[in-house]
Amino acid sequence: MADRVDRNGLQVDAALAAFIEDAALPGTGVDASAFWDGFSQLAHEFAPENRRLLEIREELQSRIDDWHVANRDRPHDHDAYCNFLREIGYLLPECDDFKIETANVDAEIASVPGPQLVVPITNARYALNAANARWGSLYDAFYGTDAMGSVPPTGGYDRGRGARVVARARVFLDAAFPLEGTSHADARRYHVQGGALLVDDMPLAQPKKFVGYRGHPKAPDAALLCNNGLHVELVFDRTHPIGSRDQAGLADVRMESAVSAIMDCEDSVACVDAEDKIGAYANWLGLMKGDLEDTFEKGGKQVTRKLAEDRSYTAPDGGEVVRKGRALMLVRNVGHLMTNPAILLKDGAEIFEGLMDAAITTLIAMHDLKRESGNSVEGSVYVVKPKMHGPDEVAFADRTFTEVEKMLGLPQYTVKLGIMDEERRTSVNLKQCIRAARHRCAFINTGFLDRTGDEIHTSMEAGPFSRKDFIKRKAWIGAYENRNVDIGLECGLSGKAQIGKGMWAMPDQMAAMLEQKIEHPKAGANCAWVPSPTAATLHALHYHQVDVFAVQDKLRKGGPRAPVDTVLDVPLAAYRQWSDAQKMREVENNAQGILGYVVRWIDSGIGCSKVPDINDVGLMEDRATCRISAQHIANWLHHGVVDGQQVMGALRKMAEIVDRQNEGDADYRPMAPGFDGIAFQAACDLVFKGRSQPSGYTEPILHERRLELKAAR
Repeated sequence: MADRVDRNGLQVDAALAAFIEDAALPGTGVDASAFWDGFSQLAHEFAPENRRLLEIREELQSRIDDWHVANRDRPHDHDAYCNFLREIGYLLPECDDFKIETANVDAEIASVPGPQLVVPITNARYALNAANARWGSLYDAFYGTDAMGSVPPTGGYDRGRGARVVARARVFLDAAFPLEGTSHADARRYHVQGGALLVDDMPLAQPKKFVGYRGHPKAPDAALLCNNGLHVELVFDRTHPIGSRDQAGLADVRMESAVSAIMDCEDSVACVDAEDKIGAYANWLGLMKGDLEDTFEKGGKQVTRKLAEDRSYTAPDGGEVVRKGRALMLVRNVGHLMTNPAILLKDGAEIFEGLMDAAITTLIAMHDLKRESGNSVEGSVYVVKPKMHGPDEVAFADRTFTEVEKMLGLPQYTVKLGIMDEERRTSVNLKQCIRAARHRCAFINTGFLDRTGDEIHTSMEAGPFSRKDFIKRKAWIGAYENRNVDIGLECGLSGKAQIGKGMWAMPDQMAAMLEQKIEHPKAGANCAWVPSPTAATLHALHYHQVDVFAVQDKLRKGGPRAPVDTVLDVPLAAYRQWSDAQKMREVENNAQGILGYVVRWIDSGIGCSKVPDINDVGLMEDRATCRISAQHIANWLHHGVVDGQQVMGALRKMAEIVDRQNEGDADYRPMAPGFDGIAFQAACDLVFKGRSQPSGYTEPILHERRLELKAAR
């Protein structure tokens, strides 16, 4: 049993209470008794409405299930289906036109398009890497990945590859910062004269793209340039191994990369109790106070990582230019579904974790609001809220943060809200959702995997779904992605908030990312998720190629591209005469992804990691990827495409493969040959009990099984 203390009717884990009182509260100006009084009021008064919102989800789902069952053997009448969704209040009438009224939004959100990192807050090293990914080496990104089409070398430095890297970087410079009468490839000298950057005495074709320099103007150490709102630093050092061989002494090209980063308390972490939540909150506190450090071993040496300092330059007019050294940090709270045993209410029920996150992450962010040169220069706190179903749930989140602001003495709307457009009831009512938080909305973002998982669960009774690769090709996904941008523009997000796109899930395949992910800025998204700092540096190239705000202006003039009914076109399998080999290949691919993720989640408490797929391609897996795979197998089981024996056989076969893929991990506990461990049982639960899980979410099973393992230890 946890050691608990009473705080205004809340039974709080003693360690969590001590963390709040001894670490989080001091320096905020908030009195402990006032905090606990307000927190208790929030937790108790908002819990019934939270519970009722979850009941509404289940009521709507039950009615949708009944409709599909009653109409399953008839030709699908799409118009009748959409009308039914309107009748039951699932699909709401569109609201009047409006523009968001969000104020005090930092430039990284409002006016600087660029990559966005998502990182588990429980890993201090990863969190620091993400925060410091504001700047990244283009040379390193090209050299150390397959971005130029070839696999990076092992062993010593490859001088030929290095030369190709330098040449490729010069191509980028010529495209983003062209010169009058010459090329960066031919440059022998960069210097500053009369407030202008000259390259072999030739000016930039657009002189205003020169922002500043560091060092002596005749031989600067660095020159700062800007294109489409993103900065690039040219680093000169003739003593550097690369700079010494470069005719202009150009040692590196430093890209402004991840302009924002989401510190995630949700899908990419495994936080099931007070111990885990303290770890997450402590790292967020370190980031907000600016003193987070992590020491680890790298290359046989002890390395200490801390937050990067801001960068200072001499402006062309002789003044000072300061650029932030860190990404703007947002924090992703959990959704409305889960409770957590860290705190119990007066009736003995666990606190809704979303309410706990709202109070504590906002309290912690007050440390940033009270210091200069911190995270937000506009005095705002950015909270991403995931997995909300429709405008009533968004309005509930808005009221929650109003109450949190009152209890902490903050001005209303200090907290800005990021709305994840990843559940179908939010997608089809997105305009109403944004309206419900029009004073807070600073972010909307599509999430294909969660969105697909919800699509399968919502339409579970309609019939068997297509294979996963074919689901992506259906009309609904294009309509979903386009409507997200169109509605964001219609509601005035351009220049005030982020319109985002989802994750590139293959961190080792940067050549493919460079080829494909340019479609996100071309689609009008002013941010898109990347899996690593290196990927952020490479994805930044796309925002130099594409003027996102010009794209948004064009889209806005063109009007809406897809009616809402298209988003409701359920991606059922049109062709179902699959061979046994095709069916088992699909099931095994899903099973392998589930097992590879779940075994780390349950046994090691790792909520996000690079998991080899069935072809040994490393994919970033989190609960969203697990959700779609589990729901897909559950759907095929329910409709008899495969049977339980076939699925269990696939799970056992894939468990052996996952065991082999983890042979090099000394802490790994194999699932085979017993197949009786808690992790394997959790994977089975996700599949065989998937149809009965709320909205098809994985959290209830994962939390239950992780707590079981922690108790057994």
